[in-house]
Amino acid sequence: MGNDQQIIEQTKNWIQKIVIGLNFCPFANREFKNNAIHYQVEHSAKRTDARDAILKECKRLYRDKNIATTLLIFPNAFHEFDDYLQLIAFAEKLLQQKGYDGVYQLATFHPLYQFEGSAPDDPANYTNRSIYPMLHFLREDQIRKAVQFYGNAEEIPKRNIQFAREKGEVYMKMLRDSCF
Repeated sequence: MGNDQQIIEQTKNWIQKIVIGLNFCPFANREFKNNAIHYQVEHSAKRTDARDAILKECKRLYRDKNIATTLLIFPNAFHEFDDYLQLIAFAEKLLQQKGYDGVYQLATFHPLYQFEGSAPDDPANYTNRSIYPMLHFLREDQIRKAVQFYGNAEEIPKRNIQFAREKGEVYMKMLRDSCF
């Protein structure tokens, strides 16, 4: 894979074109414009290194209140979606064990993301299909504030799924792949 800066630039392209451009997350634009997103690339495929990287990002968020959210990017690991699902379960358990449950929430993105019960070619999967496997750390207190401000936040995923299905798999894949 590319160097860290290239991977981060590609990830920023994905955020601009997909997350913000398609309004999949109405809260992202502000944090993106304010440079309040921390991007961390973890090249190792070892679970122990993933563990250390997860804890390091939790500690970084705790220390630096100027960071609104963190994307931990794994360009060389967790390519199989089942392996990634195991990473999510591991990360959530780790957050709970270390007392970060209720402090940080994980959002999940993967190139082969597939919602439970959906077909692999369902365009709706592209609402969570990223260019690299990644974990998105969100501050729970900021989520609560954003949801109060936005209202009807539970409608966002439904709207995103409907949009992706209307555009179709070819369009969604082409747009995502253009981020490289």
